[in-house]
Amino acid sequence: MKIVWERDSTTVRDVYEVLLERRKVAYTTVMTMMKILEQKKYLKKTQTERAYVYRPTEPKGKVIGDMVRDFVNRVFNGSAEPLLVHLVEEHNLSKEDLEEIARLRRKS
Repeated sequence: MKIVWERDSTTVRDVYEVLLERRKVAYTTVMTMMKILEQKKYLKKTQTERAYVYRPTEPKGKVIGDMVRDFVNRVFNGSAEPLLVHLVEEHNLSKEDLEEIARLRRKS
């Protein structure tokens, strides 16, 4: 998704080539993931002369929120507390980070 957001529209081949610069990945894996993202309505494809062109259907913030919610529901049975505890314990959040989390919590 990051590559699609950066480019606003792209093909499977374009995404594959960018990912290949970072690590070994199969073209079919990229194609499958983009198909899944399309099925989840995060991407929309249109046919051009030689390939499908994919575009994001939602802003980055909304998609990230949806994905985090889905992750919390699947992995933590809907409770964000274990995720936050893990982040605090394993990722050395600064005092400022923790204060910002507390401020956001009070705000909501």
